[in-house]
Amino acid sequence: MIAERLPFVAPGTGWPDDPASADTPAASDPAAVAELAAMAPGLAELTARQSVCRACPRLVEWREQVALERRRSFADEAYWGRPIAGWGEDEPRVLIVGLAPAAHGGNRTGRVFTGDRSGDWLFASLYRVGLAALPTSTHAGDGQRLIHARMVAAVRCAPPLNKPTNDERDACRPWLDRELDFVLPHLRVVVCLGSFGWDAALATLAAHGIAIPRPKPKFGHGVEVPLEGPAGDLQLLGSFHPSQQNTFTGRLTEPMLDAVLGRAAALAR
Repeated sequence: MIAERLPFVAPGTGWPDDPASADTPAASDPAAVAELAAMAPGLAELTARQSVCRACPRLVEWREQVALERRRSFADEAYWGRPIAGWGEDEPRVLIVGLAPAAHGGNRTGRVFTGDRSGDWLFASLYRVGLAALPTSTHAGDGQRLIHARMVAAVRCAPPLNKPTNDERDACRPWLDRELDFVLPHLRVVVCLGSFGWDAALATLAAHGIAIPRPKPKFGHGVEVPLEGPAGDLQLLGSFHPSQQNTFTGRLTEPMLDAVLGRAAALAR
């Protein structure tokens, strides 16, 4: 049952797909993030540890304030109010990298790109190209699953104004780096949603010994950068982020998003 006195879901209280238990160790500062990430023995334990992280005071305060105050349209719902770990297949061929969870999207539902307008666009496109089982994603435990794919946010907590600081980005990076330890051997494609995801992906790929062209490839919609990964050819793809700022203005259209994700699906096959 949800602990009503907390502005977030307590680990082990019955939330669908909660990876953590009351005994999962929680990082309290960036040094602890680095240590707990490096010592995670597998993807499941890494996912659990990410989901209880409390290393960044500003992000912790914000995500829990949002979960306590709630948007009027979701006033009767319990909010997840914790970091959002990566999810999808354990041996993905496609990795999708975004910026951070939305305050009333992933921070509410417990799954990145779930329950907000950006997610509506993203999952509809993933479904059309064969990378998702359902055209919608409304809540953790709704039956949605990714096909040959995994999805992560470069920063695992919802930030104020969707803008994490550089210190918060750097504090969170060990979670992404360790996740790459487990999934990189299987990857054929990395799709970056927006310039923030692009830079995060390039940094962690370089840290894993992937040779990055010089000068550093510039982000752009439809940009493709061929790399060499442990499994052979590894393609880096760029896409405008499916934010309302891009989709409402026509900067990103459904055919444009389908073209990038469809290319990822084809390369993965």
